[in-house]
Amino acid sequence: MTDDRKQKIAEAASAAMHERDHTAHGLGMEIEAVGPGHARLRMTVTKNMVNGHDILHGGMCFTLADTCFAHVCNSHNFSTVAHSCSITFTAAGKLGDVLTAEGREVWQKGRNGVTDVVVTNQDGTVIAHFRGNSRRIQGHVTDDPAFLPDAAKKDA
Repeated sequence: MTDDRKQKIAEAASAAMHERDHTAHGLGMEIEAVGPGHARLRMTVTKNMVNGHDILHGGMCFTLADTCFAHVCNSHNFSTVAHSCSITFTAAGKLGDVLTAEGREVWQKGRNGVTDVVVTNQDGTVIAHFRGNSRRIQGHVTDDPAFLPDAAKKDA
């Protein structure tokens, strides 16, 4: 499969997922870039995202990282879900921060994968390190025949 075709599949899968992701829309997440085994998302910290310490709620940071993880591990257009995830917070996010989550597929074999995501603020300060373990399930993110992976087309 050509790199151009892989890129088109990643873009189509990401667009299909994002269209249906009401949480991402509600939190104002934007997709900055996506490719095979890679994604970058952005979110601005709003008043509804800070906790009682007046800093970014860990769950909001996790949600951004987890959403980025989803775009990475679904970028091949095989439906893929989280098997387990962990996050390490390294700095506090603050109201008004523009956070960027950048994820890369570290390893993928068969139905299993590992993806790392780093969340930074607008100054490049690392806010969190996230690692997600994924598992492919049945189906595809988009069933549009133009974007089915070659292996799936052979089975159809």
